[in-house]
Amino acid sequence: MGLARRLGHNFGIIALAAALLATTVAEGLYRSGVATRIEYLYTDLWHRLVGPREAPRHTALVMLDDPTLNERPDEPLAFWTPHFAKAVGVLREAGVKLVAIDFIFSGSPERWIGKLGLIGREASRNYDQPFREQINRGGVLLAGFRVDAGDTVDDFILPSPDYLLALPDLDLPGHVGLANLPSDADGAVRRFALVEAPGEFARKEGMPRLGFGVLAAMKASEQDSRLDAWRFGGREIAAGRAVPIAFAGPPGSFHALSFRKLLAPDALNDPAVRALAGKVVVIGAGYASMNDLHPTPYSTSIGGANTLMAGPEIQANVVETLLAGNFLDETPALPRLIAFAAVLGALAWYGMRLSAWRSVVLVALAMLLAALAAYLLFRHNLLFPVAHLQAGMLAVLICLSLLRLTREQRERERIGQMFGRYVSPQVVSELLASPELPELGGQTRQISVLFSDIRNFTTFSEKLSAREVVELLNTYFERACAVLLAEGATIDKFVGDAIMAEFGAPLEQPDHARRAVNAALALRAVAVEFRAWVEQRFAGRGLPQFDVGIGVHSGEAVVGNIGSSVRMEYTAIGDTVNVASRLEGETKAIGAHILASRDTVSMFGDGLKTGTLHHLIVKGRATPVEAFEIIVAA
Repeated sequence: MGLARRLGHNFGIIALAAALLATTVAEGLYRSGVATRIEYLYTDLWHRLVGPREAPRHTALVMLDDPTLNERPDEPLAFWTPHFAKAVGVLREAGVKLVAIDFIFSGSPERWIGKLGLIGREASRNYDQPFREQINRGGVLLAGFRVDAGDTVDDFILPSPDYLLALPDLDLPGHVGLANLPSDADGAVRRFALVEAPGEFARKEGMPRLGFGVLAAMKASEQDSRLDAWRFGGREIAAGRAVPIAFAGPPGSFHALSFRKLLAPDALNDPAVRALAGKVVVIGAGYASMNDLHPTPYSTSIGGANTLMAGPEIQANVVETLLAGNFLDETPALPRLIAFAAVLGALAWYGMRLSAWRSVVLVALAMLLAALAAYLLFRHNLLFPVAHLQAGMLAVLICLSLLRLTREQRERERIGQMFGRYVSPQVVSELLASPELPELGGQTRQISVLFSDIRNFTTFSEKLSAREVVELLNTYFERACAVLLAEGATIDKFVGDAIMAEFGAPLEQPDHARRAVNAALALRAVAVEFRAWVEQRFAGRGLPQFDVGIGVHSGEAVVGNIGSSVRMEYTAIGDTVNVASRLEGETKAIGAHILASRDTVSMFGDGLKTGTLHHLIVKGRATPVEAFEIIVAA
């Protein structure tokens, strides 16, 4: 059993404190945005694992690509407005809902021709006539761009005044959207703002304020662009929100129609053109030299293909997100906090009951399961902040580690103080170095028990004063304990003139029988040497010769802290202890100095010289106990 199972009954309070701290860490990181980039790695990975998600049903993409340009190599793009007019006309006849042209027509071919005086005045006035007519008929959305805060006219790049004057009702905010694509801190485009020019200037001066894709979705759903909240997918979205883009899939998920197919003589007979009916069509640039390419969740470096997505396709994804109502929702605050607290609380609760390395394994598995759960939630269009939850899990692990260090240090100090009274410093050091501290409540162990008693102690007590008796005992016990501790004994107790010691507890000692017999022989030698001290110190007092009797028995016993809440002591109890005590008592009757049971002698192994084998009837046992006199050990 590990240390965690000895921490008491405060698991609930400690687990709650650890969970609260970890939840605070996770939520604090979430609100501060410190770990947002790590979260991006997960959400980007989810996008790549899912791949194509849902085929676009409301939006289509037409790209002005290289094959289109190659058919008219001598025509500069600035002079393509008649072609755009023709393409828009074809789309109208095909029955599209709205045409959103993701080009900024900041210059007018007519103005440029007139300025150079290249052709007649009438021709220069009519070159753009078809395009202006298409704009004026409505159902066409133009693009602008905000280059700064949007507080002055100079902060906007807008279509040429020739086209603005052609807008229905001169409604610039209702027909020009800002094609800005805001990026996150790592440069990737993952979300869009409904209002791209949030300042009061745009509203007061009638400047474009809504995002290009957002305005296209509003026009297609016949909502008023002048409001501050709109309804999509059965929910109301306020103007100030940034909404995650529910990408249809990686770049190319919108199967773009080539612009040249709209210019073909039989364009309306093309099934691909007819399939555009009822959709919002985004027209954009898709040729090789364009610079309207952006990083998205599909182009981050870890596990990604490093492919960029064209701006028009991103705009088409924005339109599809709103019209399909297929939103990627971030987890609301209350469910997020409940999930954080529940998961981290359970992790702290179970982690405290495990050893340190098992807690690490538990946290690692929990992090993997959290990532799997977040991926499954993503498949159901819910973004869960798994990186922040994992940060909370690491906080739980750190809390548990610090708690273990603190409590284990206290436990080791307590055990060191406790066992320092019973065992040698070397045993204490080994005990504290052990990865598993001893169980103090009682364990069944195979041990050897040694009892030693001073012969004729009653006579010593009668002929010496109480102070002298204490002096004799203290001097003898000092020498006796030294040899016992040298053999790794645990000195259990002193009972008057008797010593009780165990071998094999609290640390396991496979050779406990050998240690016990060697300690008995060393103790007998100490007694013989101690006679000289007694004779010199108490000369002429008529004392008997100092001697001891020693009994040793090996077997199973229960060792641990035994006692009451008022007083406890580390000791051994059981039949093994009783037999060792009885053997010591029999030494005087049979004239032996050391008696060791057959069990002890058998465990000792080779190299032990024994004397007479005795079959002793001891109190508490129906059968005789076989015991040998111990003479010497090799």
